[in-house]
Amino acid sequence: MRNFRQLLFGKPLRSEEAAHERLPKWKALSIFSSDALSSVGYGPEQIIITLAASGMLVYGYFGYATIAVLALLTIVTLSYVQVARANPGGGGSYSIALHHLGETPALTAAAALVADYVLTVAVSVSSGTEALVSAFPDLIGWEVPVDLAVLVLILTIINLRGVRESSNIFVWPTYFFMFGILSMLGTGIYQALTGTAPLVPAESLVRQEADWVVILLVLRAFANGCSSMTGIEAISNGVPMFKEPGVTNAIKTTYVMSILLGLMIAGISFLFIHVHLLPADHVTMLSQLAEQTFGRGWVYYYIQLTTMLILYLAANTAYNGLPPLLSIMARDAYVPRYLAAKGERLGYSNGILFLTLISSVLIVIFQGNVEHLISLYAIGVFLSFTIAQTSLVVKWTKEREAGWQSRTILNGFGASITAIVVIVIAVTKFIHGAWIVLFFIPAMIAIFRAIHRHYQIAASQLHISTEEFISQLQVSNPKNLIIVPVSDITQIVAATIRYAKALGGDVIVLHIYTDEAAYRQFAAKWESLKLDLPLHAIYSPYRSTVQPILSYVSELEMHKSIYHYITIVIPEFETARWWHRLLHNQTGWILRTLLILRDNIIVSTLPYHFKE
Repeated sequence: MRNFRQLLFGKPLRSEEAAHERLPKWKALSIFSSDALSSVGYGPEQIIITLAASGMLVYGYFGYATIAVLALLTIVTLSYVQVARANPGGGGSYSIALHHLGETPALTAAAALVADYVLTVAVSVSSGTEALVSAFPDLIGWEVPVDLAVLVLILTIINLRGVRESSNIFVWPTYFFMFGILSMLGTGIYQALTGTAPLVPAESLVRQEADWVVILLVLRAFANGCSSMTGIEAISNGVPMFKEPGVTNAIKTTYVMSILLGLMIAGISFLFIHVHLLPADHVTMLSQLAEQTFGRGWVYYYIQLTTMLILYLAANTAYNGLPPLLSIMARDAYVPRYLAAKGERLGYSNGILFLTLISSVLIVIFQGNVEHLISLYAIGVFLSFTIAQTSLVVKWTKEREAGWQSRTILNGFGASITAIVVIVIAVTKFIHGAWIVLFFIPAMIAIFRAIHRHYQIAASQLHISTEEFISQLQVSNPKNLIIVPVSDITQIVAATIRYAKALGGDVIVLHIYTDEAAYRQFAAKWESLKLDLPLHAIYSPYRSTVQPILSYVSELEMHKSIYHYITIVIPEFETARWWHRLLHNQTGWILRTLLILRDNIIVSTLPYHFKE
């Protein structure tokens, strides 16, 4: 079993090897930017899908929506460079908001990031499958099984193998994708410039005069296009994963990622307009563009394959972003503590499994439909953007270091713009699913607070002063009453009584019987053993074994002045094969489960292992 685990996940790594798991810039670009760069596979398309719903009367607004997205990308990039610089410990908008805005904004940012990362996985995997189905239509109808297979059997297992190994596996598909897209853009733009067709055909300029309906439609298209910016925050959340100097390397990687993303969005959008592409069933617009540019030859399949891979790998950005965020929140006691623990391969294994579980549920519920999932998407991203930039405004105005005025203006402007985007997304996509996120975020905040409150209460109950600790240890001659429930004279009973006597204290053997004749035989056998141990027998007229024991223990609890401790030692055997367990009752397990809920009762189980 251990050999199989090592084959699947790799050999365990020592804590001292953590430094070797950090990423150089060229690997970090691939790992952290796959989400942002992959969004060109669906972001521009989602703008056109929204505009095309009106019967092509507002297609001409596509270019304006794209320019707005590119302007917003610039603002968000500059802002997140400041987040990385101001918060080198990672945690992004959550950590910086906790320091400068307080608990509620920080938990709001955390809930938004959780929604963002979970949706990143669901949308990216579903989009990757759509690209696969576009090239291989025989897979239509198998989208959800393919999604789950990729999510569980590839992404989860590889991430459980650790950061360095996942980066070694995932690094090249991102660069292959960039090469393919940039080659397609170069070829397509060259064809557009040297061809006889107009750069912008008349049908791509059709736009109905703006009224409230048109404005609302264009704003919704812009909101869908904003999904192209998901993943920008991932680098600022993962600064500790960069090789030193971590902050400098993270900032450089952010700039390179954003420049590449901006070029791809602009180029793809221009070519969509140039050839006047329209959405089609079961074929992505990027697939149509690749076919239009290269024909359906090997280059087309190369682009589809690399697009599929990067869309799948975009989910990996979330695997590198959410588990570290959850580990920081766990140390702050807002999520379960075990999410802070690193696994055998120095990755946050519990956070990885949590992300897989929630994303799988989302894919199944929405049947892997990208358009439906997109409706939930960008609001969480831009809410965390707004909180992060507002936090920086507070930070700069408090600290007033050199250049604080320009930074305050930049982040203040960014916070205002992204806040407007949040409102636009919430309004235009409310009935299309945004209401779910708007419900999810307050629900998550309530859960975070409940967890934090539990840990505070637990800490207060566990706290003990030095004087009290010493006084508890100075109790003279503490008395322990040990109860051993037995049903017959067997090997396991002998082993259990021997262990009970070794504990030190008064031992009572407890026998529950339902038949008088059987009890007389047991009592005679017990007497013949001539043990210096009292036997306490209780008749159970309703043939229950557990309830009489619980009642007897409750009776003894009323005499706490005699004994400091009451210990129940439960004899229990372990079968050689798992299915043998099904052939025996579970009285010992039930009794242990019920007894540990009692105050001041110690429960011990003595296992007796069958050899065959």
